[in-house]
Amino acid sequence: MAARFGLLDRPLVADPLIRSARQRTGLSDFGDVSVIGPLTRLLDACSTESALSIVGRSATQWDVVRFLTNLLLIQDAAVRSPAMTDAPIRQPIFITGLPRSGTTFLHRLMLTDPANRAPAVWETIYPSASAGTRGQRIRRVAGQLKTFERLAPDFRGLHPLEATSPQECSEITAHVFRSLRFDTTYHIPSYRHWLDADVVRHLPAYRFHKRFLQFLQHQDATQPRWVLKCPEHLFALQAIRSVYPDARLVFVHRDPLKVLLSQARLTEVLRRPFTRRLDTKALGLLESRRWLDGTRRMIEAGDDAGFADPICHVHHMDLIADPVATVEGVYRHFGLSLPSEALSAMETTVAAKPNGGYGAHSYHFEDHGLDEQQERVKFRPYMVRFGVAAENTPKPIHAPQPENVAN
Repeated sequence: MAARFGLLDRPLVADPLIRSARQRTGLSDFGDVSVIGPLTRLLDACSTESALSIVGRSATQWDVVRFLTNLLLIQDAAVRSPAMTDAPIRQPIFITGLPRSGTTFLHRLMLTDPANRAPAVWETIYPSASAGTRGQRIRRVAGQLKTFERLAPDFRGLHPLEATSPQECSEITAHVFRSLRFDTTYHIPSYRHWLDADVVRHLPAYRFHKRFLQFLQHQDATQPRWVLKCPEHLFALQAIRSVYPDARLVFVHRDPLKVLLSQARLTEVLRRPFTRRLDTKALGLLESRRWLDGTRRMIEAGDDAGFADPICHVHHMDLIADPVATVEGVYRHFGLSLPSEALSAMETTVAAKPNGGYGAHSYHFEDHGLDEQQERVKFRPYMVRFGVAAENTPKPIHAPQPENVAN
């Protein structure tokens, strides 16, 4: 009915959302990062391209006000405590690679080391103590996740997430509206094209990324070793190198044909509550183009993307076969020592969730408009360059399935 009366086609406008954030905080300074232009582009794309549902419109406006509110609070902290922005972020470790390749599993295993730190889900949503105590914020976010799971009941099996789980960096860069996180949630090709058109556009996002980590450090009065994770880092290596010249980089590799279908399905599940129109076959083609570009960027980087240390390469099959040994290999690569308590915690984690807590799923290429052989040809240069082994891929749904053969 809302669509029939044109209520869902009204443009989303930045000004009232900005006013709302300023009224909530009593603050007005967003700092030196330009957010109005990127925010306007995002809202225009959401209004005209993504066919937002009622839930989608509400969630978009809530997200924007939340990001702007956090931005105001972080800038206020920087003004009140100038030393905050001078605090170093020393040799952060960035885990990236194809999505659904084991990056989350590796990330969570490395965080069993008490020397390592990552922003948690609750911290990226409510980073400031002005939103309540630590416990209050965690409970609030836990409730929000439960609400989302009711809207998207398949989400937990595809990506197990708790309020205290480590969060991807795309949620940080979203605060300045320069993040591929939005492209995953919404069909907004014009925004994605704008963000991809110039690599320099990622630079303000990663400058804020550093400011965000400094803000968390300032509140904790700590200087941890940051271990950060996001597949989208592949598209911003130049910006990361500019902001974090001593960063350490880990590429996780997996058979792209196993990745594509799983990622297309996850994107479908994430988008469905927010849109009135969803083309699953177009989704598969978009994911194929996006991550073919990602593999080309990994090939271009090779072992040296201009950072102080060579890139560390991790293979999904090795990670699954022997998770602890794989993490030990990452530590050796960067000349780090893995404490015994971290090893014990890691072994306990692997025993409890040997596959990272992910459920078993069956996907089919035709469901997402893809042809297995064509995709294999397209991604072959990546597999050859990094020695990525092909995994079993699902048979077409019209073909007979042999007995006792796992997908």
